[in-house]
Amino acid sequence: MTLTTSDESQIDSEAARSQTEKTLDQSFLWVTRILAVAVAALLLWIAVQVAINSIPAIREFGLQFLFKSAWNPVEELYGVLPMIYGTLLSSLIALLLAVPIGLASAIILSENFLPLSIRTILTFLLELLAAIPSIVYGLWGIYVLIPFLKPIGNWLHDNFAYIPLFSTRYIGPGMLPAGVILSIMILPIITVISRDSLASLPSELRWGSYGVGSTRWQTIFSILIPAAFSGIVGGIMLALGRALGETMAVTLVIGNSNNLNLSLLAPANTIASLLANQFGEASGLQRASLFYAGLILFVITLIVNMLAEVVVRRVKKF
Repeated sequence: MTLTTSDESQIDSEAARSQTEKTLDQSFLWVTRILAVAVAALLLWIAVQVAINSIPAIREFGLQFLFKSAWNPVEELYGVLPMIYGTLLSSLIALLLAVPIGLASAIILSENFLPLSIRTILTFLLELLAAIPSIVYGLWGIYVLIPFLKPIGNWLHDNFAYIPLFSTRYIGPGMLPAGVILSIMILPIITVISRDSLASLPSELRWGSYGVGSTRWQTIFSILIPAAFSGIVGGIMLALGRALGETMAVTLVIGNSNNLNLSLLAPANTIASLLANQFGEASGLQRASLFYAGLILFVITLIVNMLAEVVVRRVKKF
């Protein structure tokens, strides 16, 4: 069979097009590899720079810095235990409040419990919450949230003062308002990512579960949530990262007390708030101690994400 000139040109063009596509694929692959390495390098560079600037404090205090409560720039005595406690506890309060509400909202929005028009409005409002600047949340917390929580704080102290968490009287700024305002700030992240994870599941999972006689709620809790668990945990960890590092909103409502107090109703502090309040005027050993505190916050966030990855992998095995 003899090929005409037009057939030969068509074959040549297809070969050229195929080669062009291969080149584009290879180029895209290398670009993504370079960007992935760049992200890891940037993360490492940030950690190294923070660690280098914290060397004077590390030499002076060592690991005792983690267990000391004093923060006295006059006597050059520094310890970050109250701030670690405040960071972890405020983030824990935020998760305890936001995760159930966020997951429930995600189920409502993804499983057609409400008309489409109402779900659209609710989704828009959730995304609007995520767009509000943290300083606005802080001002709202001062003038609205703190007075609103006063009766609740007084009731907790009057009835449960024998519990260390409620041993002090509610005076306004403190751990409780900080935890509540963090829960509001991370709620959109948990809800939106959880909703997308549930909505992206194959419809066969739902109909297969209904086909064997499962109810709607049995399908949600036994099939859909376990199937979307990795995405849900990813959203929770992303929200936790914001809670751990949130600065301005927490700074305005937590009281910024460097004293260690177990009570949720007492003023407290976080590592991020400490950095925001003191870094601008710090120098010498105080500045190095602030870098040391920032390095600790970096390590805490890294450990939390590693634990989350372990949990997701273990759940996938089952």
